[in-house]
Amino acid sequence: MDPQRTGPSGAGVKPYTALVTGSARGIGRGVALALAGAGYSVAVHYHTSEQDAAETVRLCRERGVEAQLFCADLTRPEEAAGLVHSAHAFAAPLGVLVNVVGNYVHRRWDELEIDEWRDMLESNLNATFYTCRSAVPLMRQNADAGEGGFGRIVNFGYAGAQNLLARPGVVPYAVAKAGVIALTKAIARTEARHGISANVVSPGVIETSVSQPLSEIPAGRLGTVDEVTRAVMTFVDGSAYLTGQVLEVAGGWNL
Repeated sequence: MDPQRTGPSGAGVKPYTALVTGSARGIGRGVALALAGAGYSVAVHYHTSEQDAAETVRLCRERGVEAQLFCADLTRPEEAAGLVHSAHAFAAPLGVLVNVVGNYVHRRWDELEIDEWRDMLESNLNATFYTCRSAVPLMRQNADAGEGGFGRIVNFGYAGAQNLLARPGVVPYAVAKAGVIALTKAIARTEARHGISANVVSPGVIETSVSQPLSEIPAGRLGTVDEVTRAVMTFVDGSAYLTGQVLEVAGGWNL
């Protein structure tokens, strides 16, 4: 398989599919469009926002690549595995996985409902584990096929998650994202020999964020979807030797 061919738009098209979870809108859509612009076939995942996801697919196709909708509840291991394998079979072998999906709740830890606690861990940490668990064996095949090895995993944390500071209003979210970082570093260490990198992008307060404490941000402004997307592409475009890293896009927030 040639490393690059010419697509309908004349742009270079990569011989791999990129799966972006939670790509119906917001940051997920931004990442999907950046990957399409870089020449990847794009598997657009959604759970409930089908109409928005269909628009993401349309915009990806405008960039001259193949794109398709995939629906799955990633808190269910069997659906997460099905999504990954469907993306792998859709247009080209799976080469990129970006895990954006994850719910958020802001409430004091002692006021949380049990279901809210479970949902934060399921949608942020467990969903990431489920997709990575299914994707890694498929990415290893890229090396086994004699293509020099290729796999790029980018998971989402949040700015400051690795510092383990007290965050009474977002405890389950903070716990889940710290877990994502630990999981990602473990993947980075075990998969480096297969040409697979695993890294974390940790956004701060972004223009699409539910909570926007502008006064707490040293940069004095909200981050943009484009700035987060560029961080993701740093890892996707970079060497597999760049692995196990956490890149914060936060304007100095939570330092």
